[in-house]
Amino acid sequence: MSQTETISRPSGFEPEHPQRLAALRAYAILDTPPERAFDEIAEMAAQACGTPMAHINFVDADRQWIKAAFGHPARAMPLDFGFCTEAMREDGVLVLPDLAALPDRAANPLVAGEPHLRFYAGVPLVTPDGWAIGTLCVLDRVPRTLTDQQIFILKALARTVMTQLDTRNAEAALRRNEERYRSLFTFIDAGFCLVELTFEDGRAVDYRFLEANPAFERQTGLTDVVGRWMRDIAPDHEQCWFDLYGRVALTGEPVRVEQAAKALDRWYDVHAYRVDGPGRNRVAILFNDITERRRSEIALRAREAELRLVADAMPVLIAFIDRTLTYRFANAAYESWTGCRPSEVVGQTVRMLIGPEAFAMRQAAFERVLAGQEIRREWTWTLPNGETRVADTRYLPRRGADGGVDGFYVFAHDVSERKRIEALLQSRAERLEAQVAAQTRDRDRVWTLSPVLKLVADRDGRVQSANPSWSRALGWSEAETLGRAALDFVAAPERAAAQAALRPLCDESRVEDVELSCLTRAGDRRRVLWTVVPEDGLFYGFGRDITEQRQAEEALRQSQKLEAIGQLTGGVAHDFNNLLTIIRSSMEFLRRPDLAEERRRRYVDAVSDTVDRAAKLTGQLLAFARRQALKPQVFDIGARLRSIADMLDSVTGARIRVIIELPETPRFVRADESQFETALINMAVNARDAMRGEGSLTLRLEGECPMPPIRGHAGAPGPFVAVRVSDTGGGIPDADLGRIFEPFFTTKEIGKGTGLGLSQVIGFAKQSGGDIDVASALGRGTTFSLYLPQVEAPAEVAEADRDRRRAAEPRRGLCILVVEDNLGVGRFCTQILEDLGHAPVWTKSAEEALGELGRTPDRFDVVFSDVVMPGMGGFALARQLQADRPDLPVVLTSGYSHILATDDAHGFTLVRKPYSAEQLAQVLYETAKRGGQPAAPAPQPGGADGARDP
Repeated sequence: MSQTETISRPSGFEPEHPQRLAALRAYAILDTPPERAFDEIAEMAAQACGTPMAHINFVDADRQWIKAAFGHPARAMPLDFGFCTEAMREDGVLVLPDLAALPDRAANPLVAGEPHLRFYAGVPLVTPDGWAIGTLCVLDRVPRTLTDQQIFILKALARTVMTQLDTRNAEAALRRNEERYRSLFTFIDAGFCLVELTFEDGRAVDYRFLEANPAFERQTGLTDVVGRWMRDIAPDHEQCWFDLYGRVALTGEPVRVEQAAKALDRWYDVHAYRVDGPGRNRVAILFNDITERRRSEIALRAREAELRLVADAMPVLIAFIDRTLTYRFANAAYESWTGCRPSEVVGQTVRMLIGPEAFAMRQAAFERVLAGQEIRREWTWTLPNGETRVADTRYLPRRGADGGVDGFYVFAHDVSERKRIEALLQSRAERLEAQVAAQTRDRDRVWTLSPVLKLVADRDGRVQSANPSWSRALGWSEAETLGRAALDFVAAPERAAAQAALRPLCDESRVEDVELSCLTRAGDRRRVLWTVVPEDGLFYGFGRDITEQRQAEEALRQSQKLEAIGQLTGGVAHDFNNLLTIIRSSMEFLRRPDLAEERRRRYVDAVSDTVDRAAKLTGQLLAFARRQALKPQVFDIGARLRSIADMLDSVTGARIRVIIELPETPRFVRADESQFETALINMAVNARDAMRGEGSLTLRLEGECPMPPIRGHAGAPGPFVAVRVSDTGGGIPDADLGRIFEPFFTTKEIGKGTGLGLSQVIGFAKQSGGDIDVASALGRGTTFSLYLPQVEAPAEVAEADRDRRRAAEPRRGLCILVVEDNLGVGRFCTQILEDLGHAPVWTKSAEEALGELGRTPDRFDVVFSDVVMPGMGGFALARQLQADRPDLPVVLTSGYSHILATDDAHGFTLVRKPYSAEQLAQVLYETAKRGGQPAAPAPQPGGADGARDP
């Protein structure tokens, strides 16, 4: 027979007809796994017809293969089993009310043996070309017949089966098309063009093509576009395209949209992004024609509408309920059961619809189905006319794209009459057997289909069983896994830690959230989060593969770290370059010999003030980094708040009312008083600016408080004191709340703030063992809560007058051992000391200084040493001298040292760089006078008042 000849379709059903077999195999349905859509159709058929069994059957050349079965197991059967081949010869529904009454059918194996059929009704599944490829049939063990409505529903469900098959084919074709598009895009087959936009009054009005690839012409039909304007090529082109590309050009934010080109009667998937930087108004555009996919989606929606029609025609309650227990879908049967139309049911909660008492009875079932379990129960319903009915109800969980349960389906069928018959025909043992079988299938399904890695190990830790997800994730087959120690699959460096983490299992305690690196068969590693539960002498392990999650978290951390470093570096460079500009310009004028004395003093004062500002800037940066060398002491924080409030009027202005609320009993903290004052003033200045100079500023102190979790960090029970600074300003936008503590971040105008005020506050709080929280609402103000550890009151509390410092005359004629590795600083320091009348001896390392002290042990009155030096540091030198020469005082100096920043109880006098000659003279005098006694806090550059400038 030639290829051009067509095999005619026979008048009767022939199982081996080539065209029928070709039509069947075109659907690729034979020997496929179970699918919920087909299972639900089979169940709908059984419930609609009131039969205990139903299945969807496809007939091959030599066998019958059941795709979906309800009420009996699915299996393959010979062609002469059952009556499906007979039904396939019918144009409509084949109904056999009593099989035992017909001798030729009573001998059929399915009638004479299990399942002892007495009733059969089937409708053929017919392709659009008219080929019968299978049946949808309902079965019963007792004689019965069907109503006209049930026959109508059975036919409609058969058409639904064919629609589902067509949908599978359409979806498969759609997936193939998408794969083809991706392959074509790899070879630059997607349309591409580069355009330059022109704007009028801030809105894009046209664009000119700079580049276009060959696929552009194929996908648009536009030719020779390079160098031409779109308005000239297509005057009716929609304005929405110009607005889209204009927004990309102005904001720099790439977009990806699916949008219709009405003039071309097509849909496009467009990815547009700005190129060549801002100001050039150039946008690159990648696009693909997705018209077929959109049409398929429209077709799928039409099929969904048809399924809705079928659902409304069934006397079964069908609904979907989301996680809030709110109805999102209800079919027409709800009106007869509840008295409410479907549109009135949707949007109601289950409690509202069925009442509190019925809801309480079902609540446990709702919790179980939302946990992922499939529930089937029989509930008693009271209809609107007062009649009580029994409903066979199934709750089927629905899982979203992320695998989590987002709601559940409800199928409720009136089984009142069936229950009466079952009470007469079935025994308790049969019901129990059916329940056990259903539970076994559910358990096997959960084990097989669960995405969680599951292992069962004995008391020796050897694997007894593993589910398929174990093999899918790690590549180890069941044969390669069973009998081996579970720890063999853990990466060698983590086995000891894993063994320690799993040790509570020996005490019959479960172990949760143990993260381990598991070895794959290919030699790679996967991060798996394990929970292990001991039960009945075995260990049950449940693992979740979090490899991709950990990789994404690490990538995000690196990105945020680089962004923070870039912002900090840029801010530091900007502010220091400004300060260096002042110093350099002033020094150039000071070198002029003819400079007037008044101007010379002004330039010298500018250099001195700029150095103080640079010192304050480094102090704020170190405070933010929690590397500031603090001078903590115990003080009454309420008294300090009261004194600060008294001077805030000069900071906030006369139109801002300052309110202070203090507890009756004193509260004490151990912190750096100067840094605390600076933090309070920084927050007050921010509040003043937020209120635009007018409003109320409240300082409130609370004691014995726990510190709550803040910005993802765990809280602490305390006790803490909480200093709350509240203003009545406009509040902080949510977009800025997460950034206000970043260095150099500011929303103020240029020149109005450095962006370091709140950075100093959070740095001081963290380094002092506390934290700072912020609560804000637009239009209602902002409250900053500063938490500091609360301590007990000292044995003797004496109010010290911080402003009463007796000026001492510097002592001259000291012999000072200077230890400084930097040549420039060393020369400058010795020159200052000589000018002050002292006799300095300069050594360039701690080792050299120890040698000098060894040669002339009684020569020196004071040791003045840098902290950060190669080899032995200044701190180690001071400790050694404290042990060997307790009578020889030591003064340390540093611009920054991590040791001094983390050890606030080192006991040595510290002079921070940069320092002035007067400060150095004062410290050396006091230290020499004190001798080897513990150090008192040294005056710092700029003083406390200078540190207050936010």
